[in-house]
Amino acid sequence: MTHLRQAMLEELHRRNYAASTIAYYIRHVEQFARFFKRSPDRLTPTHLRTYQAHLLRERKLAPRTVKLHVCAIRFFFVKTLKRRYLPEDTPYPKVPRRLPQILSVDDVTRLINAAHSLSHRTMLMVLYSTGMRNAELRHLQVADIDSRRMLIHIQQGKGGRDRYVPLSPTLLATLRAYYRWMQPKTWLFPGTVAGWRADTPITAKVLWEACVVAAQRAGLQKRVAPHLLRHSYATHLLEAGADLRTIQLLLGHVKLEHTVLYLHLSQRHLQAVVNPLDAMPVSAPDTAARSRLKRKP
Repeated sequence: MTHLRQAMLEELHRRNYAASTIAYYIRHVEQFARFFKRSPDRLTPTHLRTYQAHLLRERKLAPRTVKLHVCAIRFFFVKTLKRRYLPEDTPYPKVPRRLPQILSVDDVTRLINAAHSLSHRTMLMVLYSTGMRNAELRHLQVADIDSRRMLIHIQQGKGGRDRYVPLSPTLLATLRAYYRWMQPKTWLFPGTVAGWRADTPITAKVLWEACVVAAQRAGLQKRVAPHLLRHSYATHLLEAGADLRTIQLLLGHVKLEHTVLYLHLSQRHLQAVVNPLDAMPVSAPDTAARSRLKRKP
């Protein structure tokens, strides 16, 4: 291990970054150095701008992905090398803010019913009924299911924050059937090692496959991913009458502005607004004159 890699690891650990974030940051800085074929401490923000253009134009990476690369390299420059660059020297790419798609209640029903197996069905039901993130579900433990208080304890979610979410009675019935069949020990959804079941968390690929296979079997045209069920859960809660502050707490959002997004996805809220045009006494369209400009001969 080089002294630069060790120094960066120490800075990341001192700030208690998540293990996945540490792995991403280290890998992105290594790729940055490999691109220019020189040690990363000999590179500058000018190299970063060139590399950023390469990622966007030649590798065709999404702006959000490129932003993660820039975050890692900026961390290395500023926190590891102690170079006091201004944000203008290492700019983030502009990320378009698009509204996510959501599934209807009927779509979610079809998705769950089309699950390939009981384990896949249980994963999908947990995702939708709790709004968990991918990593939060994969690291869910058997002890986190509190059937007495009808709560699920999500430990060390995004940002290292814990939270509780309600345990649905419908989900509990499925969890009990799943537990009797799978008999998990520590992790609620155990993974495999060398092709054999082991007491380790499942990988992200397993959860993605559960969504993709169920969507194909259900005949859904939308691209179904774990986060799509999280968006659908939040939107359906809002349409059922839950307030934004409650949804914010259930999703584990730090800022309410992240939750306000779902107002744009809620059909009930959008249609509840009275359009000012409808309050105007405008005349009927039949009273408007019909005229066209004459064409030149």
